Amino acid sequence: MITTSAFRPAWWLPGAHLQTLYPSLFRRRVIPRLSRQRLELPDGDFLDIDWTDATGGTRVLVLHGLEGSLESHYAGALLSRLSHAGLHAGLMYFRGRSGEVNRLPRSYHSGDSADLDYVIRSLRTAHPHSNIAVVGFSLGGNVLLKWLGEQGCNAPVRTAIAISVPFDLNSAALRLERGFSRIYRDHLLGKLRLSVVAKSARHKPPLPLHELDGLRSFRAFDDAVTAPLHGFSGVDDYYSRSSCKKFLKSICIPTLILQARDDPFLPADALPGESEISPAVTLELSDHGGHVGFVAGTSPAAPVFWLEQRITAHLADYT
Repeated sequence: MITTSAFRPAWWLPGAHLQTLYPSLFRRRVIPRLSRQRLELPDGDFLDIDWTDATGGTRVLVLHGLEGSLESHYAGALLSRLSHAGLHAGLMYFRGRSGEVNRLPRSYHSGDSADLDYVIRSLRTAHPHSNIAVVGFSLGGNVLLKWLGEQGCNAPVRTAIAISVPFDLNSAALRLERGFSRIYRDHLLGKLRLSVVAKSARHKPPLPLHELDGLRSFRAFDDAVTAPLHGFSGVDDYYSRSSCKKFLKSICIPTLILQARDDPFLPADALPGESEISPAVTLELSDHGGHVGFVAGTSPAAPVFWLEQRITAHLADYT
């Protein structure tokens, strides 16, 4: 089902780019008290999860976006809000994003649903009587929706929420080559290059380090780095197999997707249509909101970060 969002953007943040940049640049970071859990993975690597204090309520796993962490503007604030709502919330770091380089040459990628599956099944084993919900942002939303489609009615979670999803990775990569969106491309590629350099102290990189600066697009980076590190034959194989759009029809678990038509990371014509989503999925579209922005409020002195309100309200219906 595709519905119209109730979100109304702040008048003082018109346009997709201001909506996208304001929370990233100006929002005060809120870091709740957290306890770290390390999961040893079957292949010898590890994943870390930072949990809020236990409340006995539903466990909510939060998945960050590309090169995200607790410093991402949405992460700590959402964990705090969920904790205050009586939920036990945890930020799952993809490999290498918890402040410590992961052990294996591989890293993480947009279709890395096997790691998510291992984490959720570990949680289900450790807490058999607790509800589990998952919230994924951007890349994390793509991973989440792909996993939900792969699992179908066997997904052991109560509900899921995905925000600002790059449904078609090739379309997203090409959108980031246009206009002001190249600012986001350059920022993220810079962080990815630094991650490759950091990993090179332990493992031989997939290409000579001096060639990294020549990878000026996501297609070029993913073809030279992401694809070979993770067993894909090239960038098109990676994008085809990892894009979540084709998995949406197979989702059985109640799933909410929050998306803006003006997302500068994805062209509007790449959004899924009604025939491409299952009855269990609600795609809630707003005309404005940018990429993981959705800032409301009548005054710059009192911004309202609407995503947290909407996420918490949805979870309240399933806990």
